Amino acid sequence: MEAKNEIRKISLNDFYPAVLAMKAENWRPVQICAVSVPGGYEMSYSFSKNYDMVTLRLEVDEEQEIASITHIYPCAYIQENEAEELFGVKISHIEPDYHDKLYRIDETTPFKVKE
Repeated sequence: MEAKNEIRKISLNDFYPAVLAMKAENWRPVQICAVSVPGGYEMSYSFSKNYDMVTLRLEVDEEQEIASITHIYPCAYIQENEAEELFGVKISHIEPDYHDKLYRIDETTPFKVKE
């Protein structure tokens, strides 16, 4: 049996319900990736189950907030703190939130696209 790898482009409004559905179907989170794109970010949340992988991909504007998934998947706190600190992604209600103190870096949001 060949494993599947699927990318689902979703809207910000559909994001949190989609994560809840992943949890209900016993998918486990494997990575969260932030990428700077013009005017905002592309966020990829990848989940795995039985060697299959599904990535929920959404684009958010620079000033839009994403709800943290740490209340559903506590292990997401490291990668969400990283996206917030290194890229400037606005993620609300991360638990625990390191408030830009996860890394010892000299520059604020070093991977954010500078105008």
